[in-house]
Amino acid sequence: MSVPPHLAPAARPPAPPGAAPPRRAGRGSSPPDPAAAARTTRAGVAYAAAAFLWWGLAPVYWKAVGSVPPENMIAWRVLFALAVLGGLFALRPGGLAAGRRQLGAAFGAPRTRRTLALSAALLAVNWYTYIWAMGAERVLEASLGYYVNPLVNVLLGIVFLGERLRRPQGIAVVLAAAGVAVLTAEVGRIPWVALVLAGTFGVYGLLRKTVDAGPEVGLAVETILLAPLAALHLGVLASRGAAGGHPPLLWLLIAAAGLITVAPLVWFAHGARRLTLATLGLLQYLAPTGQFLLAVLLYREPFTAAHLAAFALIWTGLAVFTWDLRRRVAGRPAAA
Repeated sequence: MSVPPHLAPAARPPAPPGAAPPRRAGRGSSPPDPAAAARTTRAGVAYAAAAFLWWGLAPVYWKAVGSVPPENMIAWRVLFALAVLGGLFALRPGGLAAGRRQLGAAFGAPRTRRTLALSAALLAVNWYTYIWAMGAERVLEASLGYYVNPLVNVLLGIVFLGERLRRPQGIAVVLAAAGVAVLTAEVGRIPWVALVLAGTFGVYGLLRKTVDAGPEVGLAVETILLAPLAALHLGVLASRGAAGGHPPLLWLLIAAAGLITVAPLVWFAHGARRLTLATLGLLQYLAPTGQFLLAVLLYREPFTAAHLAAFALIWTGLAVFTWDLRRRVAGRPAAA
């Protein structure tokens, strides 16, 4: 998963910058249309499920380009993602001119620029670790990282946002920590791939929650900041005669990295605007579950009794976490 969901502690994800505030019900206002609400929810589920399923099947793609070194693949990914984002901005209302204004506003705000520079660095580390894990037969450990991620978000919220740890959340975190401890004791090493993926993705989400930039604009700024390094890396390889030599089909797959990166992010953004946090929280487990099934059933990675015990503890913690999330959202009054 490239740029997985950032779940804010609210019943519904916040509207993107510039969006009109929700209308309040009052005298003379029309009552909510249940049919329209149902259509919105169905569309949101379709968008979010498509994004998470795409991320869940992503190992198939990264295995297909596994002959390309991870650092080279990240460089191509940045440049092709930037090209896809340029096309996306051209198709939006206002075209490239509006996109340039949005990017100019983001670069012109020092705090936004600094935050997105840091998030871009975290994104690069996350991408490199994930792509390396695909080639190193560590798909199962990567899935573990994204199972643990929601609980890492809880800890980050406590440390950096001053959120209080509720008892169900504490139980979920302890169960997940126990699962990681069981796996560490059995394998004889800390599952660092899982922890790096969960940690970088969690901090990345925390930073993106605090910056005034929508999904496409934020990703565009991040890729623009990474693009010079990517171009420099590929330029050095080209000067050494080591940048090409791939068969045409592999070049086509490398070029697809831009679409592989941007498409699920756009789908997720559309889904997040239409769904409650509880529904989005349930759907997000499609991604690590897809990776888990691919690792065990298709790639035949080792899955021992210790793996089963570790994952069972983490799954139980996630069940407690999700139950608490749904209970809290269901218990809140409807938005005015």
